[in-house]
Amino acid sequence: KKTPLYENHLSLNARMVPFGGWNMPVQYEGILAEYKATREQAAIFDISHMGEFIIEGDCVASGLDRIVTMSLKDLPVHSSRYGLILNEQGGAIDDLIVFRMEEKKWFIVVNAATIEKDAAHFCANLKDKKVFSDISARTGKIDIQGPRSREIMKKLVASIEKLNYFTFDFFDLLGENVLISRTGYTGELGYEIFYPSDKIARLWDALLEFDNVKPAGLGARDVLRLEAGYSLYGHELDETISPLEAGLSRFIDFEKEFIGKDVLLKQKQEGLKRKIVGLISQTRRSPRAEYKIYNVDQREIGQITSGTFSPSLNKGIGLGFVDCAAGEKGANVFFGDDKAKIQAVIAGRIFYKNSSIKS
Repeated sequence: KKTPLYENHLSLNARMVPFGGWNMPVQYEGILAEYKATREQAAIFDISHMGEFIIEGDCVASGLDRIVTMSLKDLPVHSSRYGLILNEQGGAIDDLIVFRMEEKKWFIVVNAATIEKDAAHFCANLKDKKVFSDISARTGKIDIQGPRSREIMKKLVASIEKLNYFTFDFFDLLGENVLISRTGYTGELGYEIFYPSDKIARLWDALLEFDNVKPAGLGARDVLRLEAGYSLYGHELDETISPLEAGLSRFIDFEKEFIGKDVLLKQKQEGLKRKIVGLISQTRRSPRAEYKIYNVDQREIGQITSGTFSPSLNKGIGLGFVDCAAGEKGANVFFGDDKAKIQAVIAGRIFYKNSSIKS
């Protein structure tokens, strides 16, 4: 599938790759230049492949509250919250963000590769599936991210300044009344703009007219999210991984009922067998997904889920799952395959410390 900005990417000489069933730009000028633009100035990303749903009705009465792990009852209107939807076994069907548009109207953003699966799960578990609509096809999305994203957005939307982290509102942007939220996936200050897909090319071009804005692709986005310690569905999360193992317990409200809760309570009680950790390579060599993790005695203790070269540390970094007993912070480990093993240290999962995200 192609996003509504496909032709724009081609005209910018983007290198296109398949991603979650979509043909997406992996890079334009180059991953490092696009990474630097996001960390130092501002960059725009085409995120139109992601899914958007609307659910109407009271969060408890409709059944929505039972489907998601986080608390919604206390979420203020025009605020959003990150969380998960789980299967009966406590595994993650997806991670998502729920936006409270009105007292009884919810906007939900899900991952591209899981749109159909998620829609089926919502429809199966809502009291009445008539309250659910999938608006993904008509909704395009551009993320502008970076420390200068606010000053750039102010030129298009004067009142954007009022948005605090994880809040949103509706603004007039190039003649369209659209939802803009102060969220992102890079660890920097930024905004996600939901725009009608048939008109979004105009917005893309308008943003690129600012001389301190660069287009950025999936390659830079992956480096940025890994440095920030964010999970990528299909890597740090899937239907066999519980949010407790994935280090996401703060996005679970155990005070309410939700699908999969009994399994998570049992895990809490009995203790986890594996947990997610960060790894910092002792060289510039990067961990790769599927690489094994070994302790100093060369015993296999886990597996890498994502890895990349970190420009901010000038070293390889990765996320992975390790046996709980073996994965102490600061421990020396090795990662690699049968051919070669590279020395690394177990670290926290947030590698990038100079974030502008709350500024």
